[in-house]
Amino acid sequence: MVLNMSRLPISILLALTAVFGAEEPHQTLAIGSRAPDFSLPGIDGKMHKLSDYSSSKVLVIVFTCNHCPTAQLYENRIKKLDADYQGKGVALVAIQPNAPDAIRVSDELLYTDVTDDLEGMKIRAQYGNFSFPYLYDGDTQTVVEAYGPKATPHVFIFDDKRILRYEGRVDNNQREALVKIQDTRNAIDALLAGQPVPVEHTGVFGCSTKWKSKAATRVADLKKIEAEPVRPVEMASADDLKKLRQNPTGKLLMVNFWATWCGPCIHELAELEMTYIMYRRRDFEFVTVSANMPDEKAGVLKELERQHAISRNLMFGSEDTYAMQAAFDANWDSGVPFTMLIAPDGKVVYQKQGEVDFLELRRTILANLPDPAYVGHRAYWATGK
Repeated sequence: MVLNMSRLPISILLALTAVFGAEEPHQTLAIGSRAPDFSLPGIDGKMHKLSDYSSSKVLVIVFTCNHCPTAQLYENRIKKLDADYQGKGVALVAIQPNAPDAIRVSDELLYTDVTDDLEGMKIRAQYGNFSFPYLYDGDTQTVVEAYGPKATPHVFIFDDKRILRYEGRVDNNQREALVKIQDTRNAIDALLAGQPVPVEHTGVFGCSTKWKSKAATRVADLKKIEAEPVRPVEMASADDLKKLRQNPTGKLLMVNFWATWCGPCIHELAELEMTYIMYRRRDFEFVTVSANMPDEKAGVLKELERQHAISRNLMFGSEDTYAMQAAFDANWDSGVPFTMLIAPDGKVVYQKQGEVDFLELRRTILANLPDPAYVGHRAYWATGK
């Protein structure tokens, strides 16, 4: 029987974490070991088995994921590996190892548009034009346990007898321009030439594997978010909205205009709040503005509390709603919902009349957030791969 940790009460989960520790020891497959068998679902809707690749002289298995910024920066290199060795007897397979229920919202989704579930994998593969099989083992992690990847990406290379001859990194630098040692390519080339692999093992760099044993930390994270107070409703004047449009925050600012009587507004508000929670540890701010009449403040606050709106919350301080709209943006002459992303210099980088496409919105946010702590990540999203 497999214990579903995500269904346990938070008190029990935290107690288990305290007794057994947040992480369990997981051994990495040793050089010289035979490839553990697998049968995993892929993004193509098919089950993939180890035997499916038996005709290939070399098998490369890359454990990678969606949410990790290091993994994202390696996507093009993995695609190029697959393309460069097509027709040379090399099969490349990617496996997503992380348990989605073990990924914290508040500090582990800072650099991604989707999480690490199978649906997210399909979305990312389409966005990145993946040509290789991308398999999912986030639910049971039985295959991940057998191989023991430490981080994403982590490469395992097997010879024609499916004996492990190399495990470690793709290359020696997450910034492609600084790469000097092509460890994975060197290992593949050696095996194709019938030569010993020059370096059998290297360390790996990236986001650590998210084992199911971390489920308690995700639940605790969600409980902490739920405990945050809903911020009070501030009455905004026309001058306040003019200032808001100029973006005085010094951050990338998302502004959403909504109303309690607007069904589409209510439908998307919780997801907008979740988007704020995902990115707020970076230079990102979110402000909601209710287009309700001033005497409807109690109803506005009630809906914000129902939505658990922990962002800054404003509402029109005048009954002249047309004047209030014009104060924010003279070109905005329609209704709500209306969402705008404003750069720190006041430039509009995204706006949408009507419900937003959250993939488009989040990718635009990621393409415009500064990345002083992870140089190159912004470019990944700005160039669209």
